[in-house]
Amino acid sequence: MSVTNTEPRIIKIFDTTLRDGEQSPGASMNIDEKLRLAKQLQKLNVDVIEAGFPIASEGDFEAVKKIAQTIKGPEIAGLCRSGFKDIDRAWEALKYAEDKGRIHTFIATSDIHMKYKLQMTPAQVLESAVAGVKRARSYTPNVEFSCEDAVRTDLKFLVEVVTAVIDAGASVVNIPDTVGYTIPFEYFNIIKHLKDNVPNVDKAIISVHCHNDLGLSVANSIAAVQAGAGQVECTINGIGERAGNCSLEEFVMSIKTRGDILPFKTNVVTEQLTPASRLLTNITGIVVQQNKAIVGANAFAHEAGIHQHGMLMEKSTYEIMTPESVGLKASALVLGKHSGRHAFKKRLEELGYELNDEDLNKAFTRFKALADLKKEVFDEDLDAIVADEVMRATERYKLSHITVTCGSFAVATATVQLEIDGEQVRTAELGDGPVDATLKAIKKLAGSEAKLTQYNVGSITGGTDAQGEVTVRVEEGTRTVIGRGASTDIIEASAKAYIDALNRLHFATARDVESL
Repeated sequence: MSVTNTEPRIIKIFDTTLRDGEQSPGASMNIDEKLRLAKQLQKLNVDVIEAGFPIASEGDFEAVKKIAQTIKGPEIAGLCRSGFKDIDRAWEALKYAEDKGRIHTFIATSDIHMKYKLQMTPAQVLESAVAGVKRARSYTPNVEFSCEDAVRTDLKFLVEVVTAVIDAGASVVNIPDTVGYTIPFEYFNIIKHLKDNVPNVDKAIISVHCHNDLGLSVANSIAAVQAGAGQVECTINGIGERAGNCSLEEFVMSIKTRGDILPFKTNVVTEQLTPASRLLTNITGIVVQQNKAIVGANAFAHEAGIHQHGMLMEKSTYEIMTPESVGLKASALVLGKHSGRHAFKKRLEELGYELNDEDLNKAFTRFKALADLKKEVFDEDLDAIVADEVMRATERYKLSHITVTCGSFAVATATVQLEIDGEQVRTAELGDGPVDATLKAIKKLAGSEAKLTQYNVGSITGGTDAQGEVTVRVEEGTRTVIGRGASTDIIEASAKAYIDALNRLHFATARDVESL
């Protein structure tokens, strides 16, 4: 008598926050920031970390190399086109991960991409794909191949390409919805067609990579898994090109919460989801919308009276998962002005931060100053402190002090002193309000031609003593960056955000020059 195996199928999580996620406008990260996030992804226990695109720049190469040398546990992937130069460069960085290094090579297979972007025939594309996989295979058996724009690829040709690259040695074949075009039942049918018609499909894992242009990336990923896919490529907070990627936290918690009808599981430590989300926000300055599933500020908040009553009687009336399961704590108040360094350090570690002694001292000094101003210090305040004091881009520009005068019958005037490359400089400017005057003075001192295209201000926590958080978007030429600052003084927060953006621009420009 045979026994049916009902054990859930494990779905591999391939995190591409450091590669596709970094391609979000303004989300550029330096090597230290990438490594910090990679360490959090290690805690999250993702199966694969795509660390970057090694041939794109010297900075990207060094980041992939550093992560390959440092991170233990997850496989480390590097993206490369199917050309030999790309593949060789990728392995130069990935070889430090030894058997955990994965070469991820790709070429477009849709008619529209082959005709207008590649200007290649299907036969030429097939030849390049096979040659690229064989080249990668000469370095490692851990080779992934992606059919870029697979969803808009002729199915017969897609079967031909997938069959050929598996024969050439690919152990994972990715079928991406590159432009976020498909819908769940269509994607299910594409994956099922490959599972049914690729003769050697049992020799490779089918992977999926969904963009969110129609808001269906998570639903499409689930449909693909139901059709037989074994790996899902996703990002923290769903960041990425255009409308972003499949959100890692949403996919993982969908699988975990609906195990009754989805017989799958992942290796992700879900209690690390919120720390990962917050760390990414603090590094990039890209704020998660309040009503974002799983990690948004309102995801476990209840205001309606009938909801509150239900929660008091039985939490499962309105919560389909517990806050603790995604890394939230039941208590929002964490520390106060009488708290010591040990308690402060322990709470930061619980939130996912590992600071060296110097950074811990800076953050603790800022915390004590804030605790004197506020009755309550919340986790969100601690996130802002670490972001402000520790995780800023390499600082060329540093704020020394600001003096502002303004009023109903006076033109706002800001006197700003900056430290630029170790030298103190000062100027004063008039403006249409204190923030405008302050930012004009900073721009003048920095000699910047950057254009401020977005300015957002909000309260990190409630109350009149709350810290204000400012996020700015700044453009210079073709480059866009995001800056972030926090303070109980909104003018100071604005100055910090603008200076953070200028530092990021400077870093990004320097990195581009290095790669030439």
